[in-house]
Amino acid sequence: MKKEGMLVIISGPSGAGKGTVVAELVKTEAFALSVSATTRKPRPGEMEGIHYYFYDREAFEAMQKKNQLLEWAEFCGNYYGTPRKYVENQMAEGKNVILEIEVQGALQIKELYPECVLVFLIPPNLEELGRRLTERGTEDKQTINRRIHRALEEMEFVSRYDYVVINETVQKATKDICAIVQAESMKSSRNPKIKEQFKGEIELC
Repeated sequence: MKKEGMLVIISGPSGAGKGTVVAELVKTEAFALSVSATTRKPRPGEMEGIHYYFYDREAFEAMQKKNQLLEWAEFCGNYYGTPRKYVENQMAEGKNVILEIEVQGALQIKELYPECVLVFLIPPNLEELGRRLTERGTEDKQTINRRIHRALEEMEFVSRYDYVVINETVQKATKDICAIVQAESMKSSRNPKIKEQFKGEIELC
């Protein structure tokens, strides 16, 4: 019987480098990325079905009513949510599904899936966060200030996460998350049928 995959949720402030780290993780066959739905406009270079599924508010709210989302939240004036069907299908196939979502949604999913793994990704310090947001060049100063303020609010929820990873470099952060997932996969609670391999009798020569 195929072992069910894990649900790995990665959160963190805008500018923490979540997208870059997740892109490295999904290069391996062990992970599948759950693509979120959103009502925000695409940024330059973002593609439908790869970075996000882009909806207008009416279509997104219809998905809410039909219970087609595992979670949803409103952030900086836009809806974000996780389509349910893809996540459940991939886990059934033994894939570790990565969700890159904000704090509110992560805690909603933790209630539905207590065994999911919550990872909070942060930059080394607030100054570095501000630098990364500014260098993206996609938002004005007012929006950046709002995101920094939101980052400080999100940090209050760190204690409700299972792990904290400091993203000093993409390579190290990726390695740390892989180590977390490997350790989690070996927990006895995730391997309840392992003792069945040692039932019965054998003849020794």
